[in-house]
Order: sequence, then C-alpha cells, then structure tokens
Amino acid sequence: EFTGFEPKMWGPSIIGFGKYHYKSDRSKQEGDWPLVGFSPRKAAISLYVFTGRKEHEYLLKDLGKFKMGKACIYIKRLSDINLEVLKEIMRVSINYLKVKYE
Repeated sequence: EFTGFEPKMWGPSIIGFGKYHYKSDRSKQEGDWPLVGFSPRKAAISLYVFTGRKEHEYLLKDLGKFKMGKACIYIKRLSDINLEVLKEIMRVSINYLKVKYE
C-alpha cells in the first residue's frame, strides 16, 4: 500500500513491489528485480528494502531488532521494528533505484 505498486510474485517466495532493470557493474549480469520486497521464510522475514549504500546506513540505527544480510534485512516479526523507519528506508531505496536505473 505504501509504495503505490501492485504486489507481484518474484519466483516462488518473494513478494515484490515495482521493478527496475539492473546491469551489474562487476559482471555482465542484468535483469529485473523489485524496487522493494519481502519473503516470509521459516527462520525470519527477509526484507528486500535496503540499498546497502554507506550513505544510507544512518537509516538503520532506529529500525529496531534485525540482522543484516548481504542484500536484505532479516527480522523475526514486524513488531520488532519501527514501521515508520521501515517506510523511510523504502522511500529512500525506491528513490535511489529509480534515479540509478531508470
């Protein structure tokens, strides 16, 4: 609802919103990926909402209880995090990806 994009399944387990076409700077790999998304997994909920950019790390300090993966944020339950901070992380990530890839 917050993103304004319709949800779409990306593979068997990721629910994504919006999309962008990326081209890797380090390889010839390219493809489409959701601007933001999540995957309810057994051990944790995976949130695909963070750019991983150093200049965006300040956004994580008030998020709450989470673990950082290479390309995602892992949480046990939504009540462990500040949802307003999550919305801000998504807003910044969506804006960054739109500027970089569109």
